Amino acid sequence: METSKTNFVVGLISDTHGLLRAAALPFFRGCQAILHAGDVCNPEIVTELEKLAPVYPVAGNMDHHPGWPGQDTFILGGHTFHLLHDLDKLDLDPRAAGIKVVVFGHTHRPEAFYRDAVLYINPGSAGPRRGSLPISVARLRFKPGQIVPEFIALS
Repeated sequence: METSKTNFVVGLISDTHGLLRAAALPFFRGCQAILHAGDVCNPEIVTELEKLAPVYPVAGNMDHHPGWPGQDTFILGGHTFHLLHDLDKLDLDPRAAGIKVVVFGHTHRPEAFYRDAVLYINPGSAGPRRGSLPISVARLRFKPGQIVPEFIALS
């Protein structure tokens, strides 16, 4: 198991729906990993993001990529993450599983909240505009004893 790293940064993106905005790319420079919470809709998006950092994608309800899981749990920088598209499909108890962060998408709404000492975060939608919802991505900074979520609007 990796030891916990300070100043570890993870980029979060979701619901690109086939559109990778150039404005998102500078936000992911310097990240140690990028998590895509589904509805990628074009595997070339993952290829482009991989030029910046290792990418962990999951399949959303609009994805048909055979190599992407519907949910995934992994350790980055000594922290356990669970990644999925639709939070309603969460099939485990994150706290009991030792998960520190649950990353999800689907709603196109950026949000972060704690439940049972687990951070739940949705970076929002980085793809085509959907009504009046913002276009956004997020980043998590891991500092000694804390996780700092950061959202950025892309438009």
